[in-house]
Amino acid sequence: MTAHPSNPPLWDVIGQLAALFTGLDLERGMTPEQQWTLQVLKLTEEVGESAQAVVGAWGTNPRKGQSHTWRHVQEEVADTAITSLVTLHRMLGDEAPAFLADVLAQKSAKFLPQSSRIEEV
Repeated sequence: MTAHPSNPPLWDVIGQLAALFTGLDLERGMTPEQQWTLQVLKLTEEVGESAQAVVGAWGTNPRKGQSHTWRHVQEEVADTAITSLVTLHRMLGDEAPAFLADVLAQKSAKFLPQSSRIEEV
């Protein structure tokens, strides 16, 4: 994969996507809780598409055979990650990066040696 040094930072793009989707939902008259609920459902859909791609990569669906490649799986997993970050940003706004860093520090502390851990923000 090619590096793109001119691209804006990850959380800037995530924030722009979150703002776009929030704006569209506000035009529909949705409350924040309704927006968050539908965004989590969207995340669930993306996880399902990742699973479907794995089934397709293994070729275990008798009707479809090998319908996906592992590259498709990787793309679906990336889509799931993006949707997760957008979901978190829609719920927490600009607090999302620090919140994620804190949760990552807590979770990684269970698995990584002290020297490898991310410090809590």
